[in-house]
Amino acid sequence: MRFLSVSRLLIGASLPAVALSGCAAGGGSGAQLPPASFVSTQEGPGEEYIIGPLDDLTIFVWRNPELGAKVQVRPDGRITTPLITDMPAVGKTPKMLADDIKLALTQYIENPLVSVIVNNFSGTFSQQVRIVGATEKPASIPYRANMTLLDAMISVGGLSEFAAGNRARLVRFDKETGKQKEYQVRLNDLLKKGDTKANVMLAPGDVIIIPESMF
Repeated sequence: MRFLSVSRLLIGASLPAVALSGCAAGGGSGAQLPPASFVSTQEGPGEEYIIGPLDDLTIFVWRNPELGAKVQVRPDGRITTPLITDMPAVGKTPKMLADDIKLALTQYIENPLVSVIVNNFSGTFSQQVRIVGATEKPASIPYRANMTLLDAMISVGGLSEFAAGNRARLVRFDKETGKQKEYQVRLNDLLKKGDTKANVMLAPGDVIIIPESMF
């Protein structure tokens, strides 16, 4: 009886250790994203650009250069140009803003032709990719069409010395469900082993969270 009790005690004590080692081997339980090739052969334009605070814009009015201007979007999301005060700009595409300026100028000139050019962009938060945690320089970078996980990690200088890269997570807002989704990403395999299957396509607004190793 005593031998049976000791055996049960040893088995019970070993179960948590087995479960723990199983979790460690799995490297996380997040959903997986499909791999992206290192060199894309089918690159195309991304979503339309949305103007954000601190973007530098050039407003051009054909045949009326005095009504154009080079302006920076204020932190409150508005711009001021000749004859137009406090025009909302953030959240609009360049074409949408051009149409709004055209409408405002029709009070002063007939059928104005307006173009909006983005010279230096920051984008809205929903169009940035943020990398936080154990990286060389955590940053928020503007999303660009066809951006991959590898592109983003190069922008921030890679992983820090103590990063647990294969336990990193990618958080993405799902427009269809209106909820956040988390995906497992294998940064160690991507950056240190060159595993092409660990590279994935990014989307505007993605957040990459990199934890530190506990050892």
